Amino acid sequence: MSRRRLTGRIAAGTLATGLLLAACGSPGSSSSSPTTAASAASAAGGGSAGASAQAATGEPIKVGVVTSLSGPLQSYGQMYLDAFNVCLDHATNGTGAVNGRPIAVATADDAGDPAKATTAATDYIGQGYQILAGSASSGVALQVAPLAQENQVLFISGPAATDAITGVNKYTFRSGRQTYQDIATAASFVGDLQGKKVTIFAQDSAFGQANVAAASAVFGAEGATVTPLLVPATATDLVPFAKQAADADPDLLFVAWAGTNATQMWEAMGQQGAFDGTTVVTGLDIKPTHTVFAPVADKLSLLAHYFDGATDNEVEQALVAGLTAEGKTQDLFSPDGCNAALMVVRAAQESPDDVDGMITALEGWEFEGPKGTTTIRAEDHAMLQPMFQTKLVDVNGTLTPELVKELAPADTAPAATPFK
Repeated sequence: MSRRRLTGRIAAGTLATGLLLAACGSPGSSSSSPTTAASAASAAGGGSAGASAQAATGEPIKVGVVTSLSGPLQSYGQMYLDAFNVCLDHATNGTGAVNGRPIAVATADDAGDPAKATTAATDYIGQGYQILAGSASSGVALQVAPLAQENQVLFISGPAATDAITGVNKYTFRSGRQTYQDIATAASFVGDLQGKKVTIFAQDSAFGQANVAAASAVFGAEGATVTPLLVPATATDLVPFAKQAADADPDLLFVAWAGTNATQMWEAMGQQGAFDGTTVVTGLDIKPTHTVFAPVADKLSLLAHYFDGATDNEVEQALVAGLTAEGKTQDLFSPDGCNAALMVVRAAQESPDDVDGMITALEGWEFEGPKGTTTIRAEDHAMLQPMFQTKLVDVNGTLTPELVKELAPADTAPAATPFK
């Protein structure tokens, strides 16, 4: 898809100058002194940013990003952070400041460990930070959310998909999708589920069980008979389980799989005829994993939160241009980082020193994000957003996602779960 560099920016009120970029701390610890965009821009040849930064002399608005910059979700956390920085620059018209007050961002690596995350978040709160963001892990997000409530600070969770974040408390928001929206997208491949048979093929782990629970709730509510097929996490021979999936002959086979043996699993599925006469749906992951689907790419229906080529609006174009300028590319969780930056700017613009005012500014807010029109539902902070059906096609020897259908936000909206 051809892209063009944008000169237009998101209007963000009366904006001054001086972006303060994220500075990375060691795992579980916060950065003591965020670096400024002036020095980063100079290193990249952007001298004008340095001149602008000097003009922002107001009290900094401090944001603590706690995410996975190492550990099993490192790629997700880095993807989020890269997009956050690009969209913070975009949303402030290249200034990194709101009304003369620079947005100062410090970053801590939680390594996917809830204990490290809560230590970092507590440290930031102790330093007077009123905005926290970034969780890539659901386990981390569920530990930081109560801290936000107890200390009355704004928390914007990142790629963490657990449904439990939605409606957990009024101080907690999310910048990405949730599991329900994934499952609802999967259901869209079948249409009317009344009387249909659905098999959930997953590992017998916390991840697999969570997907079984969500899928059972969504598909079951539509009248389907849902049968879980859980594979022991220690299993090395996957053929018997693939045969069970094929023998079940469901109308929809939903696969929720994570791990290094995914290629082996898909090969076993294909060998046992699991794709014969059955719609097989799974989630599209980040670009480096696309080769995993090679054995069965032409037989899979893929749900997607986002992928390169899914959308092409002004914000997404700016995101792509900014990442490209840094030698990077957009991927699955880039919208989560971008949305978080847009939300931070909105909160800082409307109520820079009062968290209750920030909450009011975000509740019910409809904005244009990288995925399109996005709304933060006021009663539980669910993020209503487009979702996508896609397929992998061979483009010059590379498996590449191709858009099949875009689902409107209302098509995958979870039921409201008002704050307890």
